[in-house]
Amino acid sequence: MAIGVFDSGLGGLTVLRAMARRLPEQDFVYLGDNANAPYGRRPPREIHDLTIAAVKRLFREECSLVVLACNTASAVALHDLQTDWLDPTHRRVLGVFVPVIEHLTRRDWGDDSPPTHTGLRDVALFATPATVVSGAFPRELKFRARDVKVEPQACAGLVEAIEAGDMDRARGVAREHVAALLSRLPVPQSAVLGCTHYPLVEDAFREALPASTTLVSQPDVVAESLADYLRRHARFAGGAGVLRFLTTGDAAAVGASAARFMGEPLAFEPA
Repeated sequence: MAIGVFDSGLGGLTVLRAMARRLPEQDFVYLGDNANAPYGRRPPREIHDLTIAAVKRLFREECSLVVLACNTASAVALHDLQTDWLDPTHRRVLGVFVPVIEHLTRRDWGDDSPPTHTGLRDVALFATPATVVSGAFPRELKFRARDVKVEPQACAGLVEAIEAGDMDRARGVAREHVAALLSRLPVPQSAVLGCTHYPLVEDAFREALPASTTLVSQPDVVAESLADYLRRHARFAGGAGVLRFLTTGDAAAVGASAARFMGEPLAFEPA
């Protein structure tokens, strides 16, 4: 059984690559909503509606489990989607915030005990404007850990530069946003790359952050979390390692862009 992976554009490919490496016998279907990317500056209602449309499309591909490999969609739409729209007895939709919060706090998501002091002091969050405005990350983090300061930085222009394939410009934009955040929080204990595009310029973030700052990049964390989820919910697992790629945009152009920064050709199909 294939697992669906959704992102507004190409950034979710970083998560897909990590998941396919961790679960080499699992089938995946990737959907990029390239026709409507980026989501980071869209209003919440649009993000909500586009996310549901994408999930429905992956359900039509017989993906009973869908991973929102898009922090903006996870922050803005996932909660309402899970509580007001989805029938969890048949299908599941997971986001990418939960694995990162579990990783930071060393607490399982199923642990409903009161928040405690986990040793986590402050976190720098680099994310899209919509993710920052949603407040979802600090809100969910406070359910698990006490007295943690989250300093967000809305990284305007970074997704656009990455999607355009201008990696030199993207690295410069990343360094500018790190400098802006460090002016408010000079030495963060941890830093989260809260957008699945950002690992593509992780080197720029790492070089600009203090050496003592622990940098959390989502793909490997999410991949390990999915492996654990499938151990507990084996009915969603299966396949022979087949990967398919769908896009709402121009398939040839999207494939060429993906190859430019993923380092290998990817054949996209029209969604």
